[in-house]
Amino acid sequence: MAAYDKADLERRMHGAVESLKGDLGGLRTGRASVSLLDPVTVEVYGAHMPLNQVATVSAPEPRMLSVQVWDKSNVGPVEKAIRSAGLGLNPINDGQNLRLPIPDLTEERRKELAKLAGQYAEKARVAVRNVRRDGMDALKTDEKKGVFGEDDRKRHENEVQKLTDSTIAEIDAAAAGKEKEILGK
Repeated sequence: MAAYDKADLERRMHGAVESLKGDLGGLRTGRASVSLLDPVTVEVYGAHMPLNQVATVSAPEPRMLSVQVWDKSNVGPVEKAIRSAGLGLNPINDGQNLRLPIPDLTEERRKELAKLAGQYAEKARVAVRNVRRDGMDALKTDEKKGVFGEDDRKRHENEVQKLTDSTIAEIDAAAAGKEKEILGK
C-alpha cells in the first residue's frame, strides 16, 4: 500500500487555510461580528463549553453584539467569561441578555491585532510545511518499497511543492487582507 496520498495532503493543507480564516475572523475590526465571540468558553455545569452552546449570539446593530443566555443561572459565568477572554469587551447586563458595545479601535490596538494576524498566518505556514514534509517522507518511503521509481518520486515532489507554494500564497493573501482591514488602509 502506498504511503503517498495527494488528496490527503491537499485536504490537510486546505484545513490549515480554513483554520487560519477562522482565527482571522475572530479578530475584531471595529464592527460587530458573531464570530468575534467564537473563542469564548464558559465554565458551566462543571465543564468548559463554547459560548454558542449556552447562549444565542447576534449582531442587532453594526457596533453592538447581543448575547441571550438560555439559563438565567448562567448569566454570571457568561459575563465573566466574556470579560476574561481578552477581547476588550465589557458586557452590559440586561436580565438574561448581555449587550456588548464594540468600542472604536485605537491605533495601538490596531497594530497589536495586525501583529496577531501575522502570528496566525505564520502558524498556518508552519502547518503547511509540516504537511509538505510528511508528503515528501511518504514519497521516499514509497520509493524504497518499490511502489514507484526515482523519476515518479521527483515528479510527485514537484507536485507537492507546487501545492505547498499555492497554499502559502493563499495564506499570505488572507493575512494581508486582514491586516489591511485592521489597519484601515
